[in-house]
Amino acid sequence: MALTEMPGHLIRRLHQHATLVFMEKTQAAGFDLTPVQFAALQAIDQQPHADQASIAQIIGYDRATIGGVINRLEKKKWIRRVVCSSDRRARELTLSTQGKRTLSALEPIVQALQHEILKPLNASDYARFVELSKKVVIGPASI
Repeated sequence: MALTEMPGHLIRRLHQHATLVFMEKTQAAGFDLTPVQFAALQAIDQQPHADQASIAQIIGYDRATIGGVINRLEKKKWIRRVVCSSDRRARELTLSTQGKRTLSALEPIVQALQHEILKPLNASDYARFVELSKKVVIGPASI
């Protein structure tokens, strides 16, 4: 079987392409962050006061390595991490004012680059791709 017929290979290559487009577009707009950092910012915005483990689960990231992502966001002053009052071992995450401004500025850029990632697809194929991807990643109930 040729590599171009293997879904795993194509998904890996598409991921490389998506990451490249994300990095080019966000860096051109003056932002220094990765797709995972953006996903974490969005998740923290949607689930304020969630702990790191919850954010890792929401974005589908490894719990063991989410700490590095959170450290980098905190170092950029985009998030605040405080000890949870009900569980001293957990850290609650919220966006800082700067983080909210950054996320607001990033969202239209990231929204626009989604179409750049799948540029060769027409609107119908784009919608079908998203539908099929959700079915694989989230499950049939997502459709």
